[in-house]
Amino acid sequence: MTTKTTPKINVMSPEDALIAVMMIASAVDSDMSDREIHEISTIVDILPAFEAYDKDRIALVSDTVIDLLEKDDGLDTIIGLIKSALPGHLRETAYALACDVIAADGSVQLEEMRLLEMMRHNLGIERLNAAAIERGSRARHMRVS
Repeated sequence: MTTKTTPKINVMSPEDALIAVMMIASAVDSDMSDREIHEISTIVDILPAFEAYDKDRIALVSDTVIDLLEKDDGLDTIIGLIKSALPGHLRETAYALACDVIAADGSVQLEEMRLLEMMRHNLGIERLNAAAIERGSRARHMRVS
């Protein structure tokens, strides 16, 4: 009997990297909420960065992220892949997308704060720029009541 293995991504496109950022932001607290999944879907549907993206690749990116997160050094590996795939002008975009996904469910957990700090350092996002991005995400996801 043969088992079918899902192909994995070894080299990410910039769009794949942005998807991976959102996936790890959603998964880092071990609870991918419906609001976070909806936020990812909405972002992919509306942002210009995804205009030419083959949305069928989302499942491939997701499988790759999940497989890597199960490994001891998986998060470091994913962030390395993301960093390699992102041109400099998209690094703040990636950080903003992570912030938006994390803010989508209305609360920020300790694991999520640690991930943002890790991403900020690895992507070279300046502290003041990161604070502005975080504040913008928080403002966009406020509820009336």
